[in-house]
Amino acid sequence: MEQNTSPEPQKNNRALLWIALILVLLGINAVLIYMNQQKGKQNEQLTATVQEKDTKLEEQIKQFETLKADFERQSQEVQAMGQSNDSLEAKIASINADLLKLRSFKKGSFSIADQQRFKQRAANLESQLKAKDAEIAQLKQDNEALYTETTTLKERQNKLTDTISTVVRSNQELTEKVNIASRLQAENIKVGVVNSRNKEKDDEENEFKAKRVEKVKVTFNIARNDVAPKETKQIMMRLIEPDGSALYNLSTGGGTFMIDGAEAFYTAKQDIVYDNTRQPVQFVYAKGAPYKTGLHTVELYSGGVMIGKTTFTLK
Repeated sequence: MEQNTSPEPQKNNRALLWIALILVLLGINAVLIYMNQQKGKQNEQLTATVQEKDTKLEEQIKQFETLKADFERQSQEVQAMGQSNDSLEAKIASINADLLKLRSFKKGSFSIADQQRFKQRAANLESQLKAKDAEIAQLKQDNEALYTETTTLKERQNKLTDTISTVVRSNQELTEKVNIASRLQAENIKVGVVNSRNKEKDDEENEFKAKRVEKVKVTFNIARNDVAPKETKQIMMRLIEPDGSALYNLSTGGGTFMIDGAEAFYTAKQDIVYDNTRQPVQFVYAKGAPYKTGLHTVELYSGGVMIGKTTFTLK
């Protein structure tokens, strides 16, 4: 009986060992599976963290690129208004340095501390950007107001200049009219001759014999003119011979004067005090040599302007 029951416990022990071994293996497999799952989760979290850091880095780079573009815009606007943009150029240079630093970060190396530091830096720059935009807007408004004021002043100045020019032109025109109106006029011009015996002869036809003429006598009146000032006036007489030349002799009071910007000879001259009374004026001229036959012309001038003219004939 004892020999028949001894193998059974051994079989049971072996079965228990196999069961225990299987259970251990199953436990080990369960632990390995769990550890693999945990490692996968850790890898996924690490990958997500790296991706998040890279996303934050890209967002920060884009933010600084936008800030750079805005500060460059401000610099151009300020420069266009003729203002100094040194401070803006300094900010742009600083942002370029920040961008260089951001682009130098390796994949997944953009730490939370770096994120906070550049985020704060960007916030400060945005605050400065807004303040500068407000300053530029006010400067533009002031410039527009100044431009409007300057334009208004220029328009007023132009109007004043036009008014002054009109007044000056009117004064010049008035002066010219007054000068023309104040010119003297000779009236009742008569020509007579004096012979060698000092006898005078008049002729309504103004025709005389040349061989009997010793002197030529010209008389006339100065016409009334209420515009002409009462002052000393100089009267010139030109005695023009038939060939067109004016008689003149420096020793007998002849000389030159200006007519319309050209020099001309006069035969005689005298000063009178004009008194607006139709005062008479007389010229007596002795040539000192025989007179030429033909048509002679007498021209009277005052102030370089002809005031009267007549002719006579010597036969």
